This record gives sequence, structure tokens and C-alpha cells, in this order.
Amino acid sequence: MFDTLTQKFNSVFKGLRGRGRITEANISDAMREVRNALLEADVSYNVAKKFCKDVREAALGAEVIKSLKPDQVLIKIVNDELTKLMGPTDPSIYYVSPGPTIIMLAGLQGGGKTTTAAKLGNLIKKQNKNPLLVADDLRRPAAIEQLTQLGEQTGIDVYREDTRDAVRVAENAIKHARKNNNDVVILDTAGRLHIDEEMMTEISDVAKAITPHQIYLVCDAMTGQDAVNSAKQFNERLELDGVILTKLDGDARGGAALSVKAVTGKPIKFVGVGEKLDKLEPFHPDRMASRILGMGDVVSLVEKAQEHYETEEAEKMQKKMEKGTFGFDDFLKQMKTIKKMGGMKDMLKMLPGMGGKLDAIDFDDGQIGQMEAIIHSMTKKERKTPEIIDSSRRKRIARGSGKQTQDVSSLVKTFTRSRDMMKAVSGGRFGGIKSLFSGGLDMNALAAKMQGGKKIKQRSKRKKVLSRKRGKKRR
Repeated sequence: MFDTLTQKFNSVFKGLRGRGRITEANISDAMREVRNALLEADVSYNVAKKFCKDVREAALGAEVIKSLKPDQVLIKIVNDELTKLMGPTDPSIYYVSPGPTIIMLAGLQGGGKTTTAAKLGNLIKKQNKNPLLVADDLRRPAAIEQLTQLGEQTGIDVYREDTRDAVRVAENAIKHARKNNNDVVILDTAGRLHIDEEMMTEISDVAKAITPHQIYLVCDAMTGQDAVNSAKQFNERLELDGVILTKLDGDARGGAALSVKAVTGKPIKFVGVGEKLDKLEPFHPDRMASRILGMGDVVSLVEKAQEHYETEEAEKMQKKMEKGTFGFDDFLKQMKTIKKMGGMKDMLKMLPGMGGKLDAIDFDDGQIGQMEAIIHSMTKKERKTPEIIDSSRRKRIARGSGKQTQDVSSLVKTFTRSRDMMKAVSGGRFGGIKSLFSGGLDMNALAAKMQGGKKIKQRSKRKKVLSRKRGKKRR
């Protein structure tokens, strides 16, 4: 997510390191690079131009603290301006009483409306509501059947009719919701490959007939400026209440997320970050800005941890780490939980400064099944004390699991690296795993430990070598 833009921003900030202070000359150079980076990320030209102007003015007018360096000052300013550009935060769904609350989804074909309807219904169901999905996309073949299947997967009722009259389906669905105590109605409407008058007329007629309380536009984030342009046209016709961006996890550029609020004036309410039906998240501009700049997203990491980990289980794991008794059984259990949270790399992206280090981490969450087969081929003693797994043991484990010896060796290495990272988290200096649940984990110190420790040692060695060479020359 936004990997390309993150790299570009980091390059700009790196160029300012070593400068004594911010000047009009170096900030102009930096903003030229930032503007190019935004345009390459498919951000609207006018949005990119205004953003750079605002950052430049803020940077030149900033009261710079003496302890801060130019790159640190610019990071703070860019972070604030990105947050303003994508904000404000507005992930709330406004429910009416008495119900039902009517939510209408609009958008082009292929943007993910039908799946998003089910994801939104699943999110609302978790808020102790009783939603009803309405199959009102009567144009796309199999759309009704798709929504019906998604409804079965989420346990949400789906209203459907065998007709071509979208207005009639919408009106009858609301009557059905009132009779069956559905307090939220979510309409999946028809789309097209591009905006045309027939589609807009149909959607407008449905909106006039049922007067939805909220209209959300569903856009494919990967289409960049096309998503922003369609959002503008839909807003002019429907008066949107917000935008839902889909496929954000596959968007390495970020143009739609950075442009849509500025162009339409409507907030991004939710973002789709995966294919599974629980992969719809509230959009937080401040957290997204932090992730774009490679500063991590600790708040979201804490929320995910709180959702998937039991506090008692986390305390047990921390004690095992402290005693050095963390073994393969514990590791497999953690990998399964991490997969539920979105995967190892997604979690690491939320750590400050880890974004640019992920290429060095060779871990595929899809390999957990292979891990399980290998671990179950180990003896109880081997699982508890991985250090005893020598060459002969690896060959035996490989035969027992039907894998290669190198697969076993790779797993042992992955386990060792992961255990070292978990030890760092568990250490008193960082606040421990228990602190993860209170938001008190010192992620900045952890990131410095995980990234900078080896580099600092390498530099000190180089300095020693250089000083010896200089000493020899002087002699």
C-alpha cells in the first residue's frame, strides 16, 4: 500500500539530512521532488500543486526548534498536510430512529460494490444491528446470485426479486425491512463500465423514490484519477455522503486516496484492504499519512492486537519469552493469530520505520500449512528446545513431513528471527507485550532496535578501521 510514494518521500527527506537549516532554496528543491512524486502516484495535478504550496508556506513560516533537523521539520509538516488533505476522520454511520436506516451504494461496474455491500453489512452486524442486503443491481449478470452467496457467508438476509424495475425492488425491500425488523437497509445498485445517462437516471430515480439517509460511492483505488473523476461526476448527480475505496491494499501509488476528498469535498468513510469479508476498515487520515511517510501505524496495530489476542494469552507468551521457553508450538500458534490479523508483513508495516525494510523479510503467510506439517514432525523435545535441531534431526524431520531439508532449515531460521523480534518486544525497555494492549509499547525504541542496532555497530567498526589506518599513515 503506497509503497512507491513512501520510497519517494523518504528519498526527499534523505536529501535534506545534513543541511543546517531549512531555506527557501532547499525547500523549493524538495517540493519539486514531492510534486513529481505525487504526480507519479496519479494524484490530481491541482491537488499536488496546492499541497506543495501549503507545505512550502508552512515550512518557511515554521518556528523551528533548535534540536530538530530540516528533514525532521519537513516530515512533521508533510504529515500534518497529508492528514488535512485526506481528512477529516469520519467513519461513523449515522443511524436513524425509528429505522430502518437506508444506505445506498453507487459506483461503476468492477469497483467492488457487491462485495463492499456484504462487507459493510458484516461491519454493521458487529455493531449489534440487523442489516438487510438488497440485490438492486439488475443489469450485471450474476450480481443477484453473488450477493445472495455473500449474504449466506455473513449470515445476513438478502432481498431479491425477479424483475428489471430497480425502483420497485428498492421500495419493496424497505417494506420488507420494516416487517422483519431490519434496522439497516444496504442497496447494491447497478453500475456500468463508464458513466452514462441511462445509469445515472436509474440511480437518481431510485434515490428519489426511497430518499436514502446516506449515499456512499464505491471506487476502485487502483484506477487512480479515473476513480476521482467518476467520484466528482457521481457527486454532482447524487450528493454523496462519503466514499468507500476498495482494493487499497493493492494500490502502490495512492492517487485516489490523496485526491478524492480534495476534489469531491466528501470524506473517505471506509477502505477495502483485502478480499475477505472482514477486510473493510474505517478510514483514518492521520494513520494513513503516518504509513505513507514510513512512520508506521501503531494505533491500528494495537487495535488489531486487542481484537485477536486475549490479554492472559499475551501475558503467558511474555513470560515464556522472559524465561527463554518460547518454542515451536508457541510460534505456530502466534503465526496463525498473525495471519488472522492480516499477515506478518502487514503487521510489520505498522511499526515505525519498518516499511522500507520489508524486502529483506522472506516470509509468506501462505506457508503456515507447510510450517505446521514440519513442526508436527518434530519430537516434543525439539519443539520445546529448537537449539538441539542439528543436521541429522533436520533430515529426519524433512522425511517425516514430506518436505526438503532446506525447508526445515528455512523454518528454523524464520523461527529464530521471529523469536528475536518478539524478545525485543517483550523486553522491559520497550514496555512488554502487555503494553501493546494499553497502547504503551515504545514502538520508536523497538524500531530503532530492530533496524539501527546492526548499522550502528558496523559504523563503529568502520571508524575503528579508519582510525587505525590514519594512525599508521601518521607514523
